[in-house]
Amino acid sequence: MKVAVVGATGMVGQVMLKVLEERNLPITELIPVASERSVGNKVKFKDKEFTIVSMNDAIAVKPEIAIFSAGGGTSLEFAPKFAEVGTVVIDNSSAWRMDPTKKLVVPEINANVLTKEDKIIANPNCSTIQLVMVLHPLNQKYDIKRVIVSTYQSVTGTGKAAVDQLNSEIKGENPEKVYPYQIFKNALPHCDVFADDDYTKEEIKLMKEPKKIMGDDTFNLTATAVRVPVQGGHSESVNIEFENEFDLEEVRKILSETPGVVLQDNVKNNEYPMPLYSEGKDEVFVGRIRRDLSQPKTLNLWIVADNLRKGAATNAVQIAEYLVANNLV
Repeated sequence: MKVAVVGATGMVGQVMLKVLEERNLPITELIPVASERSVGNKVKFKDKEFTIVSMNDAIAVKPEIAIFSAGGGTSLEFAPKFAEVGTVVIDNSSAWRMDPTKKLVVPEINANVLTKEDKIIANPNCSTIQLVMVLHPLNQKYDIKRVIVSTYQSVTGTGKAAVDQLNSEIKGENPEKVYPYQIFKNALPHCDVFADDDYTKEEIKLMKEPKKIMGDDTFNLTATAVRVPVQGGHSESVNIEFENEFDLEEVRKILSETPGVVLQDNVKNNEYPMPLYSEGKDEVFVGRIRRDLSQPKTLNLWIVADNLRKGAATNAVQIAEYLVANNLV
């Protein structure tokens, strides 16, 4: 099986190669793709070196799967060209997510919607993925009415230049800024660009994508997305109002039994999810589970996950695994 990784030299692309290696997808030929200036350079995969090729050269090879992490414009231009030669594209950008003709997939929730006809599959936003991993099982049991989410997002979500900005500021340097302000010792209520309604694009993704993934548009969701000086791992404070009454122990049991979710909820021993311990892991961690004392049928909880792994690379590779296991490629 030939697999192309588009954007192989980027931050997510590098993690993609690592996850592909760890999870041992049956790849007979890896085709790393990057920008023209990187063509001819090498990337390592399973102790071998592979030469980076151009987009057109990769299309000519007709890989079975192409995993994209190269930005929306690149995906809009080249994903259809791969699809035309029979390649299944798993796209990590926002380009196709809300396209009604494309599936938006978190494998633990809705991989069963995929068919052989799906040639471009959208990978959701990083903060959306960890959110729906927790919302979905609770929605099935208690029927969600409204969700309020505030995020605390790692600089890795912006890319290598943002990590460089943070590390330079920590050293007391004055680097070129990716963000409009210093990020060290700061928190920016500003993830992605502002839209006309004064919400950021990140907040809009969080408000729209869960409904599509969960196949349910009967609940309301609002979001505030904040960038914090953390390197690796997004955190979310989530308030969920249900139509039906819930039992806290039952909530914990449901989440502890949800594949891909790890319950860390023992405040007596200071046990709760933190980005420091989520980094490099594929699971979604949930804790600080408690009733909202201000209104009935409402729950507060805290969700953390590595945004480069389950929030991006791991979820994409899991989609590829599902395609292979179910003979869809």
